[in-house]
Amino acid sequence: MTAEPVAAPIPLTPNQPRSFYRDSGAIARFRRTAPTGDGYRPEDWVASTTSRFARSPAGLTTLPGGIRLADAVAADPGAWLGPEHTAAYGADTGLLVKLLDAGQRLPLHTHPDRAFACAHLGSAHGKTEAWYVLDAAPGAEVRLGFARDVTARELAGWVAAGDAGAMLDAVHRVPVAPGDALLCPAGMPHAIGAGVLLVELQEPTDFSVLLEWEGFAIDGAAEGHLGLGFDLALGGVDRRGLSAAALDRLRGPGAAVGTGSVLPPGADPYFRAELCRGEPAAALDAGFSVLVCLTGAGTLTCTSGPPLDVAEGQTVLVPHAAGPTRLSGPVTALRCRPPAPGR
Repeated sequence: MTAEPVAAPIPLTPNQPRSFYRDSGAIARFRRTAPTGDGYRPEDWVASTTSRFARSPAGLTTLPGGIRLADAVAADPGAWLGPEHTAAYGADTGLLVKLLDAGQRLPLHTHPDRAFACAHLGSAHGKTEAWYVLDAAPGAEVRLGFARDVTARELAGWVAAGDAGAMLDAVHRVPVAPGDALLCPAGMPHAIGAGVLLVELQEPTDFSVLLEWEGFAIDGAAEGHLGLGFDLALGGVDRRGLSAAALDRLRGPGAAVGTGSVLPPGADPYFRAELCRGEPAAALDAGFSVLVCLTGAGTLTCTSGPPLDVAEGQTVLVPHAAGPTRLSGPVTALRCRPPAPGR
């Protein structure tokens, strides 16, 4: 199939590959779409050029014309990503955006950093990620980072014994509420708690190392170590204790920013997330981005195509070729972007 010329923003439909943990139906409620039905579709992979680990093509976004986004970008990276981006990063979007609905607490897990991924997984990307909370049940929390130094032997023993209680007791509990934003650096153990709906920005990989898996629909002993074996895979875990001050530096301003970046400065080398409000109208510079419409309804206009009506729950892919765009009306959106060239 031949890629068509790209210019105007593109509304995207849900793209929810099956996973090993449960959803609550929150993505369908947010997007105002029909529920998936089987209860194991907790992630919507938005504008994805990334496939599930060892399960391609699951996870890849297919555009309205039937071509996969990954193929369209490869065929015309300049139009999709822009000359500055392609000069810095090639035909690599550098970004994966998800809607994530934790119908149950996720298992404690971690993701390799770039150095580990390059050395052992043949990838220039690790999996640093960040979360912008859309909704959270009363008392909802995430677990993030060991509260004290953990030895390699201690961690290996916990994983081998399936001692989830000991591991969970050793990590920080972080209460979350709508509008909160957190950075989760690669290597850091973490788990998103039940009852949380969020937008996740991440490096474009599907690399996860499970530290627990009892009660989840996965054979963690076989699938939880990226095919590397746990002896090697656990070498990518950040076992250092995370101080209260360091934990605080992982918090971004979130919704309190009003407009602008919701993430802390530590996210800048990996991705950007900006809160945009249509009243007064928001002028958005040209560049590859994903808009997640958070509240209200409005209009996205550009010079390369007709105005696009947007509303809460919609996701829109904006190629560089769309040029400068304008968001107007009583609408709020999160603009998710790759890192700025040179970061």
